Amino acid sequence: LADLGVAPAESLAWRESATLPARLTLDPLGTQSLGAVAEGRVKDVRVRPGDAVRRGQVLVTLHSHEMNDARAALGRARALLVERDDALRLAAANADRAERLHALRALSVADLERARSARVQAVAARDEMRAELARAESYVEHLVGAGPVPRDVDDHDVLVRAPFDGVVVGRDAQPGAVVLVGAPLVTVSRLATLALHVRVPERAMAAARAGAPIRFTVPAWPGRTFDATVSRVAPVVDSVTRTVEVLATVPADGALKAEMMATAELSGGEGPRALVVPAEAVQSLEGDTIVVTATKRGDALALEAVRVRVGRRTPRHAEIVAGLRAGTPVVARGAAVAKAELLKRRGGGAAE
Repeated sequence: LADLGVAPAESLAWRESATLPARLTLDPLGTQSLGAVAEGRVKDVRVRPGDAVRRGQVLVTLHSHEMNDARAALGRARALLVERDDALRLAAANADRAERLHALRALSVADLERARSARVQAVAARDEMRAELARAESYVEHLVGAGPVPRDVDDHDVLVRAPFDGVVVGRDAQPGAVVLVGAPLVTVSRLATLALHVRVPERAMAAARAGAPIRFTVPAWPGRTFDATVSRVAPVVDSVTRTVEVLATVPADGALKAEMMATAELSGGEGPRALVVPAEAVQSLEGDTIVVTATKRGDALALEAVRVRVGRRTPRHAEIVAGLRAGTPVVARGAAVAKAELLKRRGGGAAE
């Protein structure tokens, strides 16, 4: 009638665990906030939060004087390189002629050395301009980015592109706004994984280790349990809260959203064996800590309060240090009801 659930006291490898509040966030390794790469005015914002984007896709265009300067510098570098190449050809021809004249004893050694030096200087000037051209091209590529250029973009626009395939999760840019270098424009996340942040008390640190499993629930989906894996544990204990920040990786699930609150259960590694019973089996009766044993007598159960000494506890198990033997059946589900029955019959010993 009471729907009691009975489980035996078992000798198990002890596993530290803790149940703690937690919070889901975007995975910091898969999320990138894109800032302005140049000073300018926001010309166009081509995405909104929730839009799926591809790597290299143009998200924001900026009209910037820096692009004008960069393209002008690129044009000058190309023109100067043509001049330096021409000067090098002339210096090389003069040096070759000087070599021939000197061989015919028609040119002094000093004139030959001057011709050779002029050729060396021309080579150095040409190489310097090549480096300047490469720098100018690189800067323009930095402002334009790698990928196709939309037709409505002109040569004076700076393009901000998606760094990877993902989803836009934030938009700070507004058309017409003037922004400085580094000003946040849009945020893109891969959304392949989320991160679960848990503040673990110092006393429960044994359950927090890299690779440990975490099970958690969220209020939005009662009855469902989700899994995560601890990816990193902060190396320092917070001096104020005496907690350690633990970050766990959560596989993508359409049911889960960033900034959801959660209740997480951490389970540490297995330790030495211990005699354990379900946590709900441990009760308090008239100042004593007890478990209610259940022995079958025909079709009935004989209930008896047994004093025990409890050691470590987790949300699922309690360690029994003394007072109980392995294999003894104890009431787990409905233990409070069983205790109430014993209180009714406390003068008569066991209850059936």
